Amino acid sequence: MLDIKNVYKTFNAGTVNEKTALNNLSLHLNEGDFVTVIGGNGAGKSTMLNAVAGVWPVDSGTISIGGVDVTKLSEHQRAKYIGRVFQDPMTGTAATMQIEENLALAARRGHSRGLRIGITRAEREQYREQLKMLDLGLEDRLTSKVGLLSGGQRQALTLLMATLQKPQLLLLDEHTAALDPKTAHKVLTISDKIVRENHLTTLMITHNMKDAIKYGNRLIMMYEGHVIYDVQGEEKANLHVSDLLAKFEQVSGDELANDRMLLS
Repeated sequence: MLDIKNVYKTFNAGTVNEKTALNNLSLHLNEGDFVTVIGGNGAGKSTMLNAVAGVWPVDSGTISIGGVDVTKLSEHQRAKYIGRVFQDPMTGTAATMQIEENLALAARRGHSRGLRIGITRAEREQYREQLKMLDLGLEDRLTSKVGLLSGGQRQALTLLMATLQKPQLLLLDEHTAALDPKTAHKVLTISDKIVRENHLTTLMITHNMKDAIKYGNRLIMMYEGHVIYDVQGEEKANLHVSDLLAKFEQVSGDELANDRMLLS
């Protein structure tokens, strides 16, 4: 479902601030893979997601989604293949619009729009049933402005919006990092349920190594713009945080100096 081959991306090339963010990165995801991504600051995690989403072009290499080469496509052209939830809960929704209006926008993504009634009664019932799954009481607040929601409620709504159209690839970019631990756990549980029930191919960046081990069927560790560790199945399920720290030191020859990951 996702195929990244020999991708390079350098920022500020030829200057004193030159930084190679992706260094011959290759990664293959089969349909239905739920891959958690960890690594220290500057490892290339978010750069990889932005390259896949088309936020900026890569210097060389290819990116394919569902067998379609999207390397030269712009961000909006790739949108029909991708659902994405960002770290900032305020990013994925329109604050001044109602909950049902946000859901209607997400449901109509990629479809032509005419002058018929905005939201039908059947659609409203459908949104209410989908919101019930979040177990946050939002099904009774369809006409509430999204800007009135808490960060966790808004992030859960963004997740639902990103998956309404069943994207070929779901990108979760540290989508619980800005939430308190209890709310983050709730959103992660909802994420896992949606991914499993819809068999969505997913890349999830996280700074929490326990979450990286607990969720998904596969874990990759990045360092200096490429994958240095790739584990899945039973081997992944039997991992401990100490194993990941030891593997990082063994493969990179350095200690993982990332306070946010270690404190998590």
